Amino acid sequence: MCLFVLKPPPALYGGRHTVTLIPGDGIGPELAHHVCDLFRFCCVPVDFEVVHVDSAMTSEDDINNAIMAIRRNGVALKGNLETNHNLPPSYKSRNNLLRTTLDLYANVMHCQSFPGVRTRHKNIDIMIIRENTEGEYSSLEHENVPGVVECLKIITRAKSLRIADYAFRTAREKGRRRVTAVHKANIMKLGDGLFLECCKEVASGYPEIAFDSMIVDNTTMQLVSRPQQFDVMVMPNLYGNVVSNVCAGLVGGPGLVPGANYGEDYAVFETGTRNTGKSIANRNIANPTAMLLASCLLLDHLKLRAYASMIRRAILTTVTETRLHTADLGGQGSTSEVVQTVMKAVQSTGPLTLSI
Repeated sequence: MCLFVLKPPPALYGGRHTVTLIPGDGIGPELAHHVCDLFRFCCVPVDFEVVHVDSAMTSEDDINNAIMAIRRNGVALKGNLETNHNLPPSYKSRNNLLRTTLDLYANVMHCQSFPGVRTRHKNIDIMIIRENTEGEYSSLEHENVPGVVECLKIITRAKSLRIADYAFRTAREKGRRRVTAVHKANIMKLGDGLFLECCKEVASGYPEIAFDSMIVDNTTMQLVSRPQQFDVMVMPNLYGNVVSNVCAGLVGGPGLVPGANYGEDYAVFETGTRNTGKSIANRNIANPTAMLLASCLLLDHLKLRAYASMIRRAILTTVTETRLHTADLGGQGSTSEVVQTVMKAVQSTGPLTLSI
C-alpha cells in the first residue's frame, strides 16, 4: 500500500521517469537492489531500466548498450565498475568510456560531517568539483621502447574554462564564499599552468566569490590538518581522484559520500569514491548510505525533491540519531538492517500529501 499521495512533476511515460540502472561490480548489485526496494516502498515514480556491464569483457558492446540507454533516458544510477589492470593497454576503462562519450565533464562530490559519525575532524563541508573528461585518465599509454612508457596528459583551455565556470556557478548557486583551484603548476608549468590561468580568468567574472589556489601536495596536508578552511575545490581529473578519497576518509569513509557526474545533456549518479567493494560483496555488511544518498541526488535532478527530502531525512535519522552503523563505521548493523531502519524512519512520518 502506498504511504504517500503526490502530484508527480511532468515526466515521460504517464508521469513516471525511466532511469538507467547499471548495477556494476562488487557491492554495486546488492546496493542497487536496496535502492529499488526503497523506491518501491516510498512509491517513487521512477522505473529502472537495468543494463548490466561486464567489466571482464574485452568487447565494448556492453558499455555501448549502457551509453545508448543513458542517451535514451537522460539519467542513470550506477554501481562502480572495476577496471581490470591485467588486461592489455588497449583495453579502455568502462568508467572512462561512459564519462567521455557522454561528455559528463563535471564530477561533483559533497563531503560533510555527519553528527552521528565519530571522526578526527568536525564541521567539514567541502564541495569537490573535478574535471572528468581529460588529463591523465583520458590519454593512452605507449611503450615504444622496452622499459620506457609514455603517458600523455592532456589539458585544454576550453575544458579548463568550462569546469572552472561550473565551479564558480555552483559556488554562487549554493551561497559558497570561496573557490580553491588545486594544481601542480610549479612543476607542470604548461599543462597545470593553463588550468590555473583559466581558473583565474573565470574568477575575475565572479568578484563576490574569493579565489585562491593551492599545490596538490600541500592540499592533501592541509586537508588532514585543517579541512575546515576549504569551501569549494576545483581541480583536474587525477588530483580530483586523490582529493575525493582523502575527503571521504575525513568524514567517515567511502560508504557515506555520494557523487554525481554532470554534462550538458546527461547526468549519472554513483557513490563518490568509485570503490567497487569487491572484498565485502554479497556479505550483507556494506554501508548503503552513499548509494542511497546518490539516489536522492538523482531524485533532486528529476525535480522529485519532496521524495528526495523524505528519503534523505530518513537516512540522516538512521545515521545520526538511531546510529545503526555498519562495520566500516564501527557498528554491527547489516546492510539490510540499515535499509529497513531507513524505511521505518520514512514510515514513522505517517501518510503525507506532498506537492513538488
